[in-house]
Amino acid sequence: VSSTCTLSVRLQFQFPPPKLNFFRLHRRRPNMARRNRGVTRRERPNLLITGTPGTGKSTTASALAEATNLRYICIGDLVKEKEFYHGWDNELECHFINEDSVIDELDDAMIEGGNIVDYHGCDFFPQRWFDRVVVLRTENSVLYDRLTNRGYSGTKLSNNLQCEMYQVLLEEAHDSYDEEIVTELQSNTIEDISNNVSTLTDWINAWQP
Repeated sequence: VSSTCTLSVRLQFQFPPPKLNFFRLHRRRPNMARRNRGVTRRERPNLLITGTPGTGKSTTASALAEATNLRYICIGDLVKEKEFYHGWDNELECHFINEDSVIDELDDAMIEGGNIVDYHGCDFFPQRWFDRVVVLRTENSVLYDRLTNRGYSGTKLSNNLQCEMYQVLLEEAHDSYDEEIVTELQSNTIEDISNNVSTLTDWINAWQP
């Protein structure tokens, strides 16, 4: 079954919506002992900034890190730098990410605390890592302009627009983490981003272990 969504062009969407495709997950048998280790008391919080590509994750996360002196971690950059992937999907123009390698690389830093993680997915991270999960949302007309300006087209463009329209990342966050730590923020304008950074800075400064 398919439906159509009209922006400035007509795009064909499939249902149910696909997963985001910037990096696709390559799942191996999980190391449950590693994932289920107890939460260590940390001095500063860890935040995940997530959302569909084009919602302003990197802009928000980097500005927030600068305002709070927390460590900024972009998962996309880490995967490319460390080559934590297996192969390339030509149709969706994305790598297959090795999630276990990402978790092994970051686990010590996350236990220590004081990190802002930027990624367009959230369901493979250990729940114990994060004290706040922020899902950025953007209207599809705005998102369309941002993604086409990045050169997105075809399946890659329509998949990402569809994921935002069907709230895929928001539902993923609610399914993966306790409800009380998940926050949804609008990210349509520069003013929205500035307000979000201010709100999250206040939360970080008030946080207590």
